Amino acid sequence: MTRGRVSRRPDRIRIWRASVTKWQAKAALTFLGLAIMAAVVFATRSIVDELASNETRTVELYAKLLDRSYKQASDDDLLFYVDLTYNSIHFPVIITDKVGSPIYPYKQFMINVDMDTTMSVDAQKQWLIEYIAQMERDYPPLVMKDDQGRVVSRMYYTNSALVQKLKYMPFVEILAVTAFILVGYVAFSTIRRNEESNIWVGMAKEAAHQLGTPLSSMLAWLDILRMDRSNPDRVEQTAREMEQDVQRLNVIANRFAKIGSQPKLESVALASNIERVCAYFETRLPNLGRRVTIARELDPTLSANISIELFEWVIENLIKNAVEAIERNDGRITISMRPRPKGGVIVQVADNGKGMSRQVAQRIFQPGYTTKKRGWGLGLSLSRRIIEDYHGGRIYVKESHVGSGTTFWIELPTV
Repeated sequence: MTRGRVSRRPDRIRIWRASVTKWQAKAALTFLGLAIMAAVVFATRSIVDELASNETRTVELYAKLLDRSYKQASDDDLLFYVDLTYNSIHFPVIITDKVGSPIYPYKQFMINVDMDTTMSVDAQKQWLIEYIAQMERDYPPLVMKDDQGRVVSRMYYTNSALVQKLKYMPFVEILAVTAFILVGYVAFSTIRRNEESNIWVGMAKEAAHQLGTPLSSMLAWLDILRMDRSNPDRVEQTAREMEQDVQRLNVIANRFAKIGSQPKLESVALASNIERVCAYFETRLPNLGRRVTIARELDPTLSANISIELFEWVIENLIKNAVEAIERNDGRITISMRPRPKGGVIVQVADNGKGMSRQVAQRIFQPGYTTKKRGWGLGLSLSRRIIEDYHGGRIYVKESHVGSGTTFWIELPTV
């Protein structure tokens, strides 16, 4: 029992670490989103404060000029500056008497105040009294005095409509960003769940696809056994072939067990592994109803660091794709090897099948993409992950022409 718990502990550690990493990423994104919102609120608030400050300075200047005009009524230059300042005011201003009551005619003592002038005089006065009280809550009035220091009038003001709108802009931005984040999170979660569901279904179909060849082959061997049961030599030969299929089933199980964990790499000569895969398919292609020749141009001196089971899986996927792409009676698959100029090995898998367009070649390694009526589009995607993530190499379509075939290249780094 103790040994069983110890053997599961690394998996639990990996799951815990993956969970921590996922939550760390979410926390980092949340913090980044909050920081962005805080920066937007701060920037907007700074702009609002600056605009409000400019409006305050303008109205204070206007009040000072009016105050001076009361004391120097004959100064034409001063009156000119009063009119000039008046034209630069773009926010509501009301001038009242010394106690803060509206002065009639009201329209002459208002700037940028949108009041319904069709109301009665009493209704207009009541409306102005309420509006002045609202202005006073925003800013204290400015007092203007005569040359003897007596209060002559008061000036009430408030922010322009633009500043009033900008005051609420940060809250609107926060709501909009929050809604966007929520919608994005829900959409992302939905897409991720769908992808996870598709991956599980795809893996199940890929497993069925992998198991299909040895199972179909074994069924064919069983038929051969029934026909040749009186021939001991044929029975022995068929039993050996069936044993290979059983061993292959075990290999397939080990391959799926290694998905998601870092495989152990070992330096091996690639020719023997490629030959083993080719020989296995060669004896079973007739049972699958295919007339295809697998030619080999292998160099037994070339080696690379590989996981044997996963690398053979990649070669099998390329052979299966080539077989399914061949729709002619003289089908041919050629597997060759050569040294890589930068060090390492290049494995080439070429066929004379139907080929594919450039657009298809660019998407062929995407998970779930397939041009077949049957299949789930995971074979080449898994092959790319095996070669690039686990072996540090490259796999890509070297060339492909519609109607004349496709060539894949696998580049493995030096030992």
